Amino acid sequence: METSVVMTENTPTQPAPPTQNSGGKWKFLVFGTAIILIAGGIGYQVYSARTAGAQTETEQAGTTRMNQNLARVNDQYISYDAVAQESVKRVGGEVLDNLINRMIIQQACQKQGIQVSKGEVTAEIARIAEKFKMPIETWYQMLQTERGLNPDQYQNDIIWPMLALKKLAGDNVQVTQQDMQKAFVRDYGQMVKARMIMLDNFRRAQEAYEQARKNPEAFDELAQEYSIEPNSRSLGGTIPHIRRYSGNETLENAAFKLKPGQVSGILEVDHGRYVILKCEGFTEPVVTDINQVKDDLYEQVKEEKVQQAVAEVFQKLKKEARVDNYLTRTSTRADIQQTSGFQNPENIRPAAATQPQ
Repeated sequence: METSVVMTENTPTQPAPPTQNSGGKWKFLVFGTAIILIAGGIGYQVYSARTAGAQTETEQAGTTRMNQNLARVNDQYISYDAVAQESVKRVGGEVLDNLINRMIIQQACQKQGIQVSKGEVTAEIARIAEKFKMPIETWYQMLQTERGLNPDQYQNDIIWPMLALKKLAGDNVQVTQQDMQKAFVRDYGQMVKARMIMLDNFRRAQEAYEQARKNPEAFDELAQEYSIEPNSRSLGGTIPHIRRYSGNETLENAAFKLKPGQVSGILEVDHGRYVILKCEGFTEPVVTDINQVKDDLYEQVKEEKVQQAVAEVFQKLKKEARVDNYLTRTSTRADIQQTSGFQNPENIRPAAATQPQ
């Protein structure tokens, strides 16, 4: 199981082509830093000077639309307002979170005088497409097919925030020899071929472990019976090869200590998450001399460190922002006192971030 990518707001990754099948079922395909950090809802900062006028036009258009009927069924009408209300019920929370994140980044950019032009966005898309040896139009078609993203969504929701957050993070990234060596071992070194059973109940984990210890040959059947991880369970516990320095030290250390055919103990790899491994062998190193891949490796490590800096900047911005979410009735403030800008008629409660408790 590759442990380097978790679809949270913590570990951004470079784009990966969907044609690679080394871990397609095991990690989300990520097209830039921002899809992890904010997952959409952001427009170009370069348009900020026109925000006020655009809002006025939007409000006027919205008022007109709200007075319109969008459909008629026999002699009854379905209004714009009815559709809007239903949309808010279904996806309003997600859309609002995106808009909140958009405003957090835009305010930070405005404060520091940072802008991202449409030309920069276009150039970045061209660079990414070239990296994967695709014409831009083919890249867009792939995005639409694989991720359901049209060009506007990709530009506005992913590339713009990625570039904006990189500018906010700055360019002070240092790549050490230790960073290079770890990345070399991770990407080109020996890997463990393994099967896995994942559980969220320790009693069940003990039960599965006892059976696996007594009968390792039935590990695939036990994975199908016990594991809560759907992708590996359907494959009899088969997971992508485990690498060094890929994100979970507990899992990695245990895996590399196993001998072929041996079953690990119960490993708590996360809070309330337990894993049992069966080693099925080891791969040979892909490259043995770091100098053969030194230049590419340096660029890769540098990009990873930039993305980590971006993630930290965004988390800091979110932590410092005061967000009162009326839809979810949550607030990032420690106290919930009524103020002139924030009425609390429905017992709005504090939240650790923007997430409801």
